[in-house]
Amino acid sequence: MLTRGRLFRWVGAWPLSALLVWLAAWGVHALLLGLGAVPAFIGATLVGAALSAVYERRWRRVMVAAGFPVSLLMSGGPGGAPAWLWLLPLALLWWLYPRRSWSEAPLFPTPGGALSTLATVAPLPAGARVLDAGCGVGDGLRELLRTFPAAQVEGVEWSRPLAWVARLRVRGARVRQGDLWADDWSAFALVYVFQRPESMPRVWAKACAEMAPGSWLVSLDFAVPDVAPVASWQLPSGQSVWVYRPLRKAASKPAN
Repeated sequence: MLTRGRLFRWVGAWPLSALLVWLAAWGVHALLLGLGAVPAFIGATLVGAALSAVYERRWRRVMVAAGFPVSLLMSGGPGGAPAWLWLLPLALLWWLYPRRSWSEAPLFPTPGGALSTLATVAPLPAGARVLDAGCGVGDGLRELLRTFPAAQVEGVEWSRPLAWVARLRVRGARVRQGDLWADDWSAFALVYVFQRPESMPRVWAKACAEMAPGSWLVSLDFAVPDVAPVASWQLPSGQSVWVYRPLRKAASKPAN
């Protein structure tokens, strides 16, 4: 089975990859219509189901596999539902994922127990501020609270609906809607990210520019290119945790 990292590189980030699979199924349906409605329906459904196997999480496999038959029904297939109804789930998807989110990190939850050993590698004093930059619906916040119960755990999320859900799910953390790239990371002893591979150089540059000496940067699944981590380990799911110490560059002295 393809790993999620390979899926990112090959077909793009969720939910764009799901839309591409549904588009492929519709393409197969159009090609097979000459053989009849039933063969076209079966062929397109099988293509969607086969491509859904690349997803590691069951709920995504179900969503991707069901995309074509559901969209066919809602676009005037059996049952005669009006085509405009298909715009409702797309509108919901757009609300949950604003346009900007599609070019950044998608919604991927942090697995339970992923950060259970982090405190031994990156110990923090009581009251230290910890940030989940792009917290989604709060799974990373939960793991950070379990790992650092004496810390002040905070989360920032660009999508207002997701930030609201995270706020409800994780009562022990302070969650706000905002831009992780516009945030000032200088006050945080540890910043946790679950971004995209393409975003990691930008994450590293921001951490080195803003975070204080002795602070920690933790990434799930994606390493900082060409930077050696302080520690890393692999999870049972096949994902990896990468721990770094950002290096703040010394300010250049003005020329005399």
